[in-house]
Amino acid sequence: MDPAMFLGRLDGQSKLLVRALLCGSSGAYRALQVFRRQQRANPDMSLSNFIETLCQDEVCVPDGTGQPLAVGPLVWLFTALFKKNLLSFIHLVYLSLPRPPVLHLLECLCQDPHRNPWMIAMIRQLERNLEAHNEEPLYTLHCSQRLKELSQRLVGSDETAGWCFSGPTSACESASGSSELGTQRKRKGSFLALDSDGEDTLQKSKRIKVDICGSESLDAEEQSATEEKTGQLGNDATAETTAEERKPATAESPSDVLPEHIKVSVIQMKELLDSQTEWDQSSMEVFEVLNNCDPVQVELLCSMLHFPDLPEQILPKLCSSILAPSFDFSYSTAATLIKSLLLQKILSMSEPASRCLVTAGTSLCSRYPRPMCHALIGTVLEDNNIGNPQAELLNRLIESCLDSHYRLLVLQMTFKITWSEAVLSIIHSLLDSKPDLSEELFTQFTEQLLRQGPKFTKSVKFAKMMLTVLTKYNSHVTAEHKQSLHSCLMLNETFLKKSLLSALKRLVHS
Repeated sequence: MDPAMFLGRLDGQSKLLVRALLCGSSGAYRALQVFRRQQRANPDMSLSNFIETLCQDEVCVPDGTGQPLAVGPLVWLFTALFKKNLLSFIHLVYLSLPRPPVLHLLECLCQDPHRNPWMIAMIRQLERNLEAHNEEPLYTLHCSQRLKELSQRLVGSDETAGWCFSGPTSACESASGSSELGTQRKRKGSFLALDSDGEDTLQKSKRIKVDICGSESLDAEEQSATEEKTGQLGNDATAETTAEERKPATAESPSDVLPEHIKVSVIQMKELLDSQTEWDQSSMEVFEVLNNCDPVQVELLCSMLHFPDLPEQILPKLCSSILAPSFDFSYSTAATLIKSLLLQKILSMSEPASRCLVTAGTSLCSRYPRPMCHALIGTVLEDNNIGNPQAELLNRLIESCLDSHYRLLVLQMTFKITWSEAVLSIIHSLLDSKPDLSEELFTQFTEQLLRQGPKFTKSVKFAKMMLTVLTKYNSHVTAEHKQSLHSCLMLNETFLKKSLLSALKRLVHS
């Protein structure tokens, strides 16, 4: 059955993604480019509806097979190439996707009657990436036995350093003892290219395999498992084959889409980030390659260099390098860098921000205020677990780096979220700086006071914010606003209620 007949239920953005994923072996990277363009046009976009639509049950009508009707997820109706591209695309962007819908999709694909070994291995790898605690091996028992036989045939060879196999039991057992090195390489995945020694070993392993196996070809399971043992799980496994002929065909890993000069710069940047020495001018020039990367390449670089996991003490000198006067990043590039460097660290804070984190945030916010507002400040505000450490840091960034225009932008962001005590302190700080509120914006704010105020009847922070509104924005208050504000103040139960009512009374008689 042609799945294209179901595309009518998708929105325009989802249809573009589907068409990109149907574009041959390069579908995953075409979809990535489409996704990034859509993000730039609408930073608040989400793929939840697209993913859930693929998981919806549909009636499957077998074509000329004589089999009865069956019910299964819509994604089952697409070609094997589409499913392969879909999994590769998710592997590239899973950090920016909602976790529950992705896990639901992986569960549907795991039950697909037409799944192949490559799909199974990629599904399990993605579940591990999403911390779904899937400890099943990424290769089959039969494949493990064949690999062990092959390794035994290498005994006595001078070039066996590249082979490291466990017994035919489970991948979990191979993660301990003498196979620790193999496990470390497997975790590096498709980014093994950063390690030149590992790459040489990989090439030696391939030469040995060719010499011994000769014209013998591995089946689809063996090809998938061999790629996993050599750190190439991110590559495409075998292409669609006929019953008479199976030819293994691998696609490019994420790093393969990068030009050679960028790959060289990645190695240099990694060495620089790992070094303990001071950076000189020539060291800082290594990062100039970021100035000429497109958004997809920047995303890959941030992932390959593990920017979210960098120690905080590195951030000031790294930001000093990428904020050199010769750099002029686009909005999307700046947003990606800001999100990769700061977001995870800020969301995980349980105590006030360190000096290094404050320095890095201030320097990036001063240079790129708009990307900072959308990629970082807005995302932190939307987090349900935002606390005082996050609020204190955002207040410092807002007060020291944002002008009135961007403060109004942040204030408008608070209209779209549920307020908390931490958010109240940010709103109070914004109002205290007295940005130039229009009549329309002030009306929207009073509507939020009426909608969200009832749950803060005992909040001193809310009462102080209201006092600021009545004293600093008295010229904005109309007769209609006074009625709304009076209703809100009558619910207040704090010691400031008398002062609030007095301030409102003065407005009434003015």
